[in-house]
Amino acid sequence: MPDPVGPSADLSRGQRLSLLGLLTNSVLVGVKLAAGVLGNSYALIADAVESSLDILGSFVVWRGLRIAAKPADHDHPYGHGRAEQIAGIIVALMLASAAILIALGALREMASPHPPPAWYTLPVLLGVIAVKEVLARVVGQASRRMNSAALASDSWHHRSDAITSAAAAIGITVALVGGEPYSVADEAAALFASVIILINAWRLAQQPIAELMDVHPPHIAEQARAVAGTVRDVGTVEKVLGRKIGLRYVLDMHVEVDPDMTVRDSHRVAHEVKDASLAAMPSVQDVLVHIEPLGGVRQGGPS
Repeated sequence: MPDPVGPSADLSRGQRLSLLGLLTNSVLVGVKLAAGVLGNSYALIADAVESSLDILGSFVVWRGLRIAAKPADHDHPYGHGRAEQIAGIIVALMLASAAILIALGALREMASPHPPPAWYTLPVLLGVIAVKEVLARVVGQASRRMNSAALASDSWHHRSDAITSAAAAIGITVALVGGEPYSVADEAAALFASVIILINAWRLAQQPIAELMDVHPPHIAEQARAVAGTVRDVGTVEKVLGRKIGLRYVLDMHVEVDPDMTVRDSHRVAHEVKDASLAAMPSVQDVLVHIEPLGGVRQGGPS
């Protein structure tokens, strides 16, 4: 039997992926923390701290998608989709917090001399890198297919963990080869990774912030305009406004018809435009069609 398709199926897949990330990170935190403490590697301990925030991040995404999947109700007539964008912003803020904590800890450790880390911390990190990169790719593909800001943040949360692990692996390798004089390479690697994470946290916050600010989606608007133009008795499509709520879009469309058309017929045209738009564009949740007389005085607002 083929997998179900549609927004509900996408939300279910997103929830399963966030839950998978939650379970994976729970195991990796314990492994990295134990290896970091026993093996005297601050980079590995910092990596474990970042992964512990990954656990919270995956939970936030899972919960956000669960709320976003709820149907519209009396208090939320447009549904609960905004929870998806809110989850994306929270995860981005958590990434930034993790980066700052790791950087401060690395600077503190660099000020106090210590022996290099144990050799077995290196294979632990290599295993972590492989697991997290696979998880980042799987979640990233799902986020692009669903156009999900929350899953995109979660994907980069996994990739940031792989980056910190890779940086820690390089630092540990330098410290192991160079001995105690080069033990600071362990913390330098953690410091470098924190900068990368902070940059990506800022980048990831852009999409959910834009969606919460109702930034106009021109590609969706143009597609809706083209679909509406094919409907019988539509004179012109004056303007199409759109906003994203969760994983789907809500459109406001101004359609011009013959000014002598009856109310009954213009009402029919409005419904046909809405039905055609919803049928042709699965990413659209609802369309509000405003009928205007062809060639008449137009309403104000952006075109």
